[in-house]
Amino acid sequence: MQITKQVHAIKIPFQVKTDLGVLERFVYSYLIIGKQIYLIDSGVVSSENVIFDYMGKIGLKPDDISLLILTHSHPDHIGSAKSIKEKSGCKVAAHSGEKSWIEDIKLQAHERPVPNFHSLVEGSVNIDETLKDGDVLNLGKNISLKVIHTPGHSEGSISLLIEKNGVLITGDVIPIKGDLPIYDDFSRSIQSIEKLREIKGINILLSSWDDPKENNEAYKVMDEGIAYLKQIHKSVSNIVDGNQNLDSLEFCRMVLKDLGIPEMAANPIVARSFQDNLNNL
Repeated sequence: MQITKQVHAIKIPFQVKTDLGVLERFVYSYLIIGKQIYLIDSGVVSSENVIFDYMGKIGLKPDDISLLILTHSHPDHIGSAKSIKEKSGCKVAAHSGEKSWIEDIKLQAHERPVPNFHSLVEGSVNIDETLKDGDVLNLGKNISLKVIHTPGHSEGSISLLIEKNGVLITGDVIPIKGDLPIYDDFSRSIQSIEKLREIKGINILLSSWDDPKENNEAYKVMDEGIAYLKQIHKSVSNIVDGNQNLDSLEFCRMVLKDLGIPEMAANPIVARSFQDNLNNL
């Protein structure tokens, strides 16, 4: 899907299998086209087939990609990075806070045991360029990306701003009301969204797990994301009172039910998010 003359969105569906059933998910990758071509996020394993097929339809080849930027290290963003790097010859860039989990997926699987992790990620990949807050990447043809460090969902999560067009790419920084609550630090998540909320002139908001939003709708999504995080914290606070002896998954199911989310979505990653809320109480 073409968003602007220089930006294309590629929607990639996938599944997460849990003990209680199958969760249907999707994730977006983005092509930024200047004199150089950048790909933002790689999707899950085998997503290179979807990405390269889309590129072929708009007259591009895999080796046209010069840089793959990973907004963070989670499976649905790095899953096919290994194949994309090998087949395109591109370099890979990410924030230093994500480097260890991208370069060693066994470490990530051990420290953050996502259901069916190894069915989502092909393999480890080396980071060629380390990004930090304030970096500006020039693609040529008057197109540049500004790196914004937006931690909370993960330590090294980044957003990317094309100031010329008012296009903001946010990865998984902004949660969607009613969707799975996944973050490492809910307070920093709120701070990061507030940081993005202060940017003036956002015309298009491109998230990894939501469809594109334009103009006022972009700011509305940010406000809703902050409100959702606060609602989650309130639910955790209410449910923990008198239920301190529940195991983490049982507690997770109770919070999800209170939020109106199917209890089958309970898994160690969502429970990990709620644990951060508990730590803040």
